[in-house]
Amino acid sequence: MEDMTATSARRVLLAAPRGYCAGVDRAVIAVEKALEQYGAPIYVRKEIVHNKYVVQTLEKKGAIFVDETEEVPEGSIVIFSAHGVAPVVHEEAAARKLATIDATCPLVTKVHKEAVRFAKEDYDILLIGHEGHEEVIGTSGEAPEHITLVDGPDDVKNVEVRDESKVVWLSQTTLSVDETMETVDALKERFPQLISPPSDDICYATQNRQTAIKQVAAESDLVIVVGSKNSSNSVRLVEVALGAGAKAGHLVDYASEIDEAWLEGVTTVGVTSGASVPDVLVEGVLEWLAERGFGDVEVVQPMQESLTFSLPKELRRDLRAEAAAASGEQEAQAVSGEQEASAAAGRPEAQAAAGQPGAPAVAARPEGSQL
Repeated sequence: MEDMTATSARRVLLAAPRGYCAGVDRAVIAVEKALEQYGAPIYVRKEIVHNKYVVQTLEKKGAIFVDETEEVPEGSIVIFSAHGVAPVVHEEAAARKLATIDATCPLVTKVHKEAVRFAKEDYDILLIGHEGHEEVIGTSGEAPEHITLVDGPDDVKNVEVRDESKVVWLSQTTLSVDETMETVDALKERFPQLISPPSDDICYATQNRQTAIKQVAAESDLVIVVGSKNSSNSVRLVEVALGAGAKAGHLVDYASEIDEAWLEGVTTVGVTSGASVPDVLVEGVLEWLAERGFGDVEVVQPMQESLTFSLPKELRRDLRAEAAAASGEQEAQAVSGEQEASAAAGRPEAQAAAGQPGAPAVAARPEGSQL
């Protein structure tokens, strides 16, 4: 028989904040609104965010994901992912007469603008990030002649610059804060005059999720991070958890991927999710754990989040136009209805029904009409 004392001691520490950040929420809603506004298919260049479930869900609604702009039929609508694109991609889209919706996270756009500004001032830009990541490709494309990729502290020794007095560092937004600062420290040893960006490039959501999981991991035997393997910030959460004291850490897309063997000897399980993960997947993990005796869930929330971003301007423009057209149509219908009622009130049978010959009847305003 199972030891009830051991069972009652089992608990889950649920990190917060977790899951969708403002940039991911904006990008996913952008695809959903585009499908509602323009109808399927809507093409999306690359995965809108790095999450298997989100991509599959949007595909079922009519989104078509492509790797390159040339795969989109001429004249179609294409959405650029939250990770951003290089200027050449915009040029390719224009050449194919594509209608574009740019769902790049505003915090990634900020890094792009910093790269353009420092390049104009002829700085060497050291971009800290992972080679091949879409965000790094997009940022590098803003100023390829000025940008050198630095892929972690071990890569610092390979960096060469033209003028050590004009060097600045920027970073991918989804990195481990600790690893990035380790890289920055190594760069400063080589280039003492290295300039930092005007504001931190690692996004608020990445930092907040790492801070929360550090607190959780310090008390956890096992940490489960919900997220996809191609999600940089999700992978980083596992690394941060292990570095903060968790005895084991695993990345899963779904609860079905959890191995029951991971629970052997475990009393405390930490749970969090990457910034591109909908909370329904976390709920699935919590249900799976509850079925195995881990029903006691304690939320660990070292900070609150309230940031939101407006939809891409292309969508806002068309949604406003549609709302204005709908409002105008309702107004016209309401006015027409009042005119018809007024005309009917002038007829003899309407006057007689009102009991006041010659008195104009007042039409009741339909509920919900706008005038």
